[in-house]
Amino acid sequence: MNNATYRTIALRTIGIAALVTLTDALIAFPFAYYMARLASRRTRTLLFVLVLLPLWSSYLARIYAWRLILAHDGALNWSLAKLGLPTTGVAYTNTAMWIVFSYVWLPFMILPVYAALERIPDSYVEASRDLGAKGWTTFRRVVLPLALPGVVAGSIFTFSLTLGDYITPTLVGNTQFIGNVVYRNVLGLSHDLPFAAAYATIPLLVMGVYLTLAKRAGAFEAL
Repeated sequence: MNNATYRTIALRTIGIAALVTLTDALIAFPFAYYMARLASRRTRTLLFVLVLLPLWSSYLARIYAWRLILAHDGALNWSLAKLGLPTTGVAYTNTAMWIVFSYVWLPFMILPVYAALERIPDSYVEASRDLGAKGWTTFRRVVLPLALPGVVAGSIFTFSLTLGDYITPTLVGNTQFIGNVVYRNVLGLSHDLPFAAAYATIPLLVMGVYLTLAKRAGAFEAL
């Protein structure tokens, strides 16, 4: 591989990690908000079980399940064909990795966001309403700033876990991430330890910058 190839692999890894983080944040926030602020005690317990249940199964089992769903002759295309809709070519693409990563790491985003939302005193929301703020203004000026550290805390998990993964790119995307290059040069055929060590500094540097920004946003207080 030449330098351009390794640069493409690094940009692909960082780009998909960022996209997965954004996707999980957009899905997790309304879900966590309903759990923390609107759901009854019984409903909240049920939703907690639904969030944690996937974590009780093997990581590889979940990956292979999604591989079967997204395959060319898998459950997704079978369902679309039954409905008379055109089938998709999602299997073994970056889109497939984005879907699988977003699903696998979603609980790690929901839980910190829920914790941040639950800690917001009801009196803050009531005071905002008493001062004449409408629902959207209260959400934008009160709820969102106080919940933001939880979102950033969850993003640390989703971003770093995606950044360091090498199993899903192999099984679902049939492509390479930074972790695949490092693995191949440490335990694979190349056995180029100096290059593997140098290439592994990319996610370390990226996470170093990311954690510095997250600390400034108060994310560690929400962990």
